[in-house]
Amino acid sequence: MNTTPTYQRTLATSITAQGVGLHSGKTVTMTLRPAPVGTGIVFVRTDLNNTQIPMSATLILDTMMSSNLVVGDARVGTIEHLLSAVSACGIDNLYVDVDASEIPIMDGSAVVFLSLIEKAGVVEQHAPKEFIKLKKEVKVTDGDKWAKITPNMSDDDGFFMTFEINFDHVAIKATDQTATLDFNTDNFIREVGQARTFGFLKDLEYLRSCNLALGGSLDNAVVLDDDSVMNEGGLRYPNEFVRHKILDAVGDLYVIGRPLLGQFSAYKSGHALNNALIRAILADETSHEIVTFYDKNRCPITYHSPKI
Repeated sequence: MNTTPTYQRTLATSITAQGVGLHSGKTVTMTLRPAPVGTGIVFVRTDLNNTQIPMSATLILDTMMSSNLVVGDARVGTIEHLLSAVSACGIDNLYVDVDASEIPIMDGSAVVFLSLIEKAGVVEQHAPKEFIKLKKEVKVTDGDKWAKITPNMSDDDGFFMTFEINFDHVAIKATDQTATLDFNTDNFIREVGQARTFGFLKDLEYLRSCNLALGGSLDNAVVLDDDSVMNEGGLRYPNEFVRHKILDAVGDLYVIGRPLLGQFSAYKSGHALNNALIRAILADETSHEIVTFYDKNRCPITYHSPKI
């Protein structure tokens, strides 16, 4: 019987966009380019003699307010929203050219990146796609915060996510603070893809004194004052806050380099703890195995080019 493997993917063509950097406040030009089989996701600082920064769990050296890859004096930050869209579309190989130290924030969600990927198109490459399949539980903690991933009960299961937040703010408490995601392209787009990053007006002065959030505005974040959401249109989802934390986690976890197969759950986790989890997985060779699906009908995660 002839079968078709689940293949690696890249973009069909290059696509360029501009936006503001959330933390720098500067205009950033970004180009997404196709890459050959086995490349992985590689960021290219076009303003630093095309210095390449590969996506790697061990290169996440700064997690203050975002995930930042650092190689020597070169860095690229706020990568998690782009990577969540890349992960959702099953893209394995990609060059990301950027002329600044961070990815543009766009509208604060993943939807603009999904739209760019849709316009560029996604193509399969003739090499099997590799997954990291969990064989035993891996858990990391920080005080009362934690994140863990456990093996699936069945080989037919893919990547299931559960996230709980606990913010002491009336507008967030009024929403459901737990959300789940059965991860695939369609579910990601529909259930979390438009969830925006959020922040508190009372913290803005301090963040800007640290040269952070210089580009933040109501156009690219949900902003909360002492008791309400300040954005004129309100929330995009009734529980947009926790859905955005899932979006962040999708991007943070994809830094491991391959799609995960397992059950992820977290309580009050953030970029640092998400990165600690994938480092812990990689540090324990007995925790996982690399698998491929030589019959795509047996692959438990469905990927396709997004339709926004």
